[in-house]
Amino acid sequence: MHVFGSSGVRGVAGEELTPGDAMQVAQAAGSVWATDTDRVAIARDTRTTGRTYANAATSGFTGLGYDVDRLGVVPTPGLQAYCEAEGVPGLMVTGSHNPPAYNGIKLVGADGVELSRVSLDAVERSLTAELSHATWDRMGTDRRVERARRDYKADVVQSVDRERIADADLTVVVDPGHGAGALVSPALFRELGCTVHTVNAQPDGHFPGRNPEPVAATLGDLRSYVRATDADLGIAHDGDGDRAMFVDERGEHIDGSAAFAALAAAELGADDGVVSAVNASQRLVDIVEEAGATLSLTPIGSTHIVSRIKELQAGGTHVAIAGEGNGGVLFPEYRIARDGAYTAARFCELLADRSASELVAPYDEYYNVRRNLHVKGEAVRESMLSGIETHATESSADLDTTDGWRLDYGDGWVLARPSGTEPVVRVYAEARAPERAEELASQMVRAAERGG
Repeated sequence: MHVFGSSGVRGVAGEELTPGDAMQVAQAAGSVWATDTDRVAIARDTRTTGRTYANAATSGFTGLGYDVDRLGVVPTPGLQAYCEAEGVPGLMVTGSHNPPAYNGIKLVGADGVELSRVSLDAVERSLTAELSHATWDRMGTDRRVERARRDYKADVVQSVDRERIADADLTVVVDPGHGAGALVSPALFRELGCTVHTVNAQPDGHFPGRNPEPVAATLGDLRSYVRATDADLGIAHDGDGDRAMFVDERGEHIDGSAAFAALAAAELGADDGVVSAVNASQRLVDIVEEAGATLSLTPIGSTHIVSRIKELQAGGTHVAIAGEGNGGVLFPEYRIARDGAYTAARFCELLADRSASELVAPYDEYYNVRRNLHVKGEAVRESMLSGIETHATESSADLDTTDGWRLDYGDGWVLARPSGTEPVVRVYAEARAPERAEELASQMVRAAERGG
């Protein structure tokens, strides 16, 4: 099985990640949490294997003597809100943005925050440790909790400027992609005073309407529906609802980095901290410099971003916003959690006096390219990475190896890194001119294909 990558454990269900693995992860986490609590919460997204894996994790915990609160299908930020409110740790069964065949596990602390790298390392060490199972009369029980989605939705509504959003009289199209957000976001935006249309909004773990990852290539239905309904905004989530991507009033896809820049521009003040990953857009760099704030870059993945936020906060830095250009944005004053519904609501606040296209227009100066190179076997992977490393070290560009190899050329940059959750090497490129971005990405792809 996979150990914890950049955002939990993931793999093809029944092959790379089995129900037995889910039970083992639960037992390992339970052994680490044993001195702090005797109760945990479990939630899942809509995947067809979700119930099986949640059952396995429940057995792992109850076999150690834990009582389990079973929340059912809830977005990951909904589980995090529940854990924070109840003061219990949690386990989320989700494949996030991965294809339908995948599933995975994320672990959440009793503060509602994803576990740090240090805590995850402790859980990993416990995967092979001898466990002390509860005796028959001390095994835990499980109970169904019905209110988690309702409480989460109410929390988001109360935490944004509902009056400002309602006064804007917005029409939005919500595309939860058949994931956990289908049970929250459409109703949430109606409560915020929006006229709501939906597409791909029936919960379905086969994801018949689109792939769970909300990227331009999968959002054709949303773009068409925004145009057909003359809507002000299209909102798309991934499988577990912790990300939000947008379509403007013209039915055009909004680049995630442009949306992140617009949200950051509205949030930042002098001396604020911002946390993002090593593939951060130049758009964000410019915004941070204009505000007199400070940008801290991490390896890619929410685990690293969350850990850096907590480090900066512990040192007295006010972290106003954090996240990545994939729609995973955090507002630490609200909660240290990626939250697709909350992010979308905050984006709606900004539409009170301008359209979505006008809002992001200042951040459309750069062109982005992303390529996924699928890897068949460890030998191929190592050859690809060797070719990339050779290309990077022989280049005249500035090299950053925080996570993979990032080359900054002044007029653009390119990053190559192995995925932490899939058998893929990802290549990202950005430049002011589309031709330059394509060139930088192609150079890196060719280096990977040549190998070393």
